[in-house]
Amino acid sequence: MTELNIPDSLLIKKYVEGNEEAFSKLINRHKSRIYGFIYSKIKDTDIANDIFQDTFIKVIKTLKSNSYKEEDKFVSWVMRISHNLIMDHFRKIKRMPIHRDTDEFSIFSILSDNSPNIENRIITNQIQIDLKKLIEELNDDQKEIVEMRLYRNMSFKEISEEKEISINTALGRMRYAINNLRAIIKKNKITLT
Repeated sequence: MTELNIPDSLLIKKYVEGNEEAFSKLINRHKSRIYGFIYSKIKDTDIANDIFQDTFIKVIKTLKSNSYKEEDKFVSWVMRISHNLIMDHFRKIKRMPIHRDTDEFSIFSILSDNSPNIENRIITNQIQIDLKKLIEELNDDQKEIVEMRLYRNMSFKEISEEKEISINTALGRMRYAINNLRAIIKKNKITLT
């Protein structure tokens, strides 16, 4: 039987029985596929190498402790281990990608100051003033529901309890309020931007 025809299961059996060369054959047989998978997710040679090594450390420990159960193909099992280690890596770094400056990429190109400038604050304040004026045009029931929902951040359940009405009634009044606000905006050709 040539080396390529030796099944993974036989190499595993030989390794568990003490034949270290059998494990080398397993690694050599699958290393490019497993490393390629890891690298495709990590995109960093050093980290991919570390995860590749950690993968096979886990494989060795599992095989040596006789807790490997041959339910799937060996390579599928190893890929699952490497996938879990990749996920652990991303959890550990809290999914914060590491960006390095290159000729094509600068970290400053993706950083921006999202704090509102004075112009944006003035516009936002004006929109809020205009919206309050529009809400004043609603009937009292609708106006009260909108104010409770928008300005007091109350849930519809809380609104229904406070007003002693059903949730459906509260939702209905909100829907009518929104429709009426849209009609007022359209009729008066108001732009809230």
